[in-house]
Amino acid sequence: MDKRFPLYQVVDIGDRTSLCLSSIGSSAARGAALKLCGQNINALVSFGVAAALDDKLIPGDLVLPEAIMMDGEVLPVDMEWRDRLHGIMSKHVTVTSGVLTSCEAPLTTRAQKLALGEATGACAADMESAAVAKVAADAGISFLAIRAIVDPLEFSPPEALMGAVYPDGSVDAIQLIKLVLNRSVSIVTLIHLALGMHVARSALTEVVQKNGIDFRE
Repeated sequence: MDKRFPLYQVVDIGDRTSLCLSSIGSSAARGAALKLCGQNINALVSFGVAAALDDKLIPGDLVLPEAIMMDGEVLPVDMEWRDRLHGIMSKHVTVTSGVLTSCEAPLTTRAQKLALGEATGACAADMESAAVAKVAADAGISFLAIRAIVDPLEFSPPEALMGAVYPDGSVDAIQLIKLVLNRSVSIVTLIHLALGMHVARSALTEVVQKNGIDFRE
């Protein structure tokens, strides 16, 4: 039985909170955000993982950005909401501010990350938050990004690995085994990525534990 969370279906997960899981990328995220806007919501949250563009950030660090950048445009974040969430996080989680920038494809090298960081001044990047922020800005509603670092500046997922990733971010185990057998991806790389995802998910779990699923409490 397929137990993966359904894509592009709006699901009520709390009295005042609905969730819509998009696939990877800005177009997919925009589609999910628009679906949520069709439910008469008053705020949007981009919740997930990000890549570090700053060598001070390590896997598991939580990015609560003060602004979102997309193609030179700076998109707003609800700072009162953002600061309130920051204030309740435990000292066990490192929280960073700054700018979160958009990238159109996974960043698979240190050079790509450095170039994007230098061009934008951002500390981290993801492929979805800017699209959601743009929908929120166009709708005149509040926006917040909550992103945990999964890969640091010095380590990136190899490009070949994307062929083993489903649209919802889960992994095709058979394709992954093929990549290992043909040496496109090493076991050491998979261990690094698994550890990074583990600590990133732990940070995101703590956000929910501290704040609850109704993020505007």
